[in-house]
Amino acid sequence: MRLTISSTTLGARLSALSKVFNSKNSMPILDCYLFEVNGNTLTITASDSENVMTTQLQLDEVDGNGTFAVNNRTILDAVKELPEQPLTLDVDMSSYAIKVVYMNGIYNFTGQSGDEFPRLQPLQDSAASIIIDSKTLNNDISRSIFATANEELRPVMNGIYFDLTTDALAIVASDGHKLVRTRNSSIKSETQMSFIMPKKPATLLKGVLQKNDEDVLIRFDERNATISFPGGTLSCRLIEGRYPNYNSVIPQDNPNRMTIDRMVLIGVIRRVLPFASDSSQQVRLHIETGKAVISSEDIDFYTSAKEEIVCDYNGTPMDIGFKGTSLMEILNNLDCEEVELQLADPSRPCIILPTQQPENEDVLMLIMPMLLND
Repeated sequence: MRLTISSTTLGARLSALSKVFNSKNSMPILDCYLFEVNGNTLTITASDSENVMTTQLQLDEVDGNGTFAVNNRTILDAVKELPEQPLTLDVDMSSYAIKVVYMNGIYNFTGQSGDEFPRLQPLQDSAASIIIDSKTLNNDISRSIFATANEELRPVMNGIYFDLTTDALAIVASDGHKLVRTRNSSIKSETQMSFIMPKKPATLLKGVLQKNDEDVLIRFDERNATISFPGGTLSCRLIEGRYPNYNSVIPQDNPNRMTIDRMVLIGVIRRVLPFASDSSQQVRLHIETGKAVISSEDIDFYTSAKEEIVCDYNGTPMDIGFKGTSLMEILNNLDCEEVELQLADPSRPCIILPTQQPENEDVLMLIMPMLLND
């Protein structure tokens, strides 16, 4: 069997799929890409047994059909160093000897049969579906994934929760200290449905979804999901269990409102944070009409920092503490010029909102305060 394809196109697709592989696998075949040629279409698959990602390419020239597997490091290392040019793969389907011919050279290596390559079970006939555009899904995953947890006792917190209701699709992530919720009012369902996507497939999607208006189809049942996007599919196991009631932790009445330039606040926190205690990473915000004072200190090493910035504040003067690294993560994952901090008192959660919301979406982030040592 012989096929011809662009070197840069093949390299880019192999590189995207390479993030599926684990450093250690229970089956040797899971160290390989699966190549399937059918007509003028090449389908390449990578799997770690729980996540299966495929991509399809149109071949320039092809002679024959067949299936074979190639070690991921062998083929990726060979292709990624080549400039743009046509590559010809000549595969002996009896011995799986592979010859890659390029402009000024040739690679020779051996593949193997793809018969042992694992396949996820197909979705049940009762599988539900969601259609969302690629850009929106990419943005929602990107702004949520940092807030997922790494817990053994509550594995449901280790993924992104998709909650489809009659009002909207909510995409939620939380580690118990911070929370992100994005509600999309343009996506609804007659019946309530939900699933929890693990962090790894969410990260894989973030890397392959294009920021355009093309549709992405998500189909899911109780155990698995299949996401079909332009150029490929991702099938993954879902996290089983009941996600906590995230709406119950979001305060409905935080009367004190502060509006501030997001990048200015990030800059101040970045400057004062090195002077905070390594163990707590706490920064203190003193807020009053017209200004905010951000400070930190480490009493063990006699270090401290303080900086004053201008803000628009409507509320009672307040001192409140936050974990500086968590506050930075939230601010860095918002895409807006100004943010609004909604506060009640120093012991209750703080809501952080972009002053300009994305179209059809409502983005909310929440951070729990830290007890101040006065």
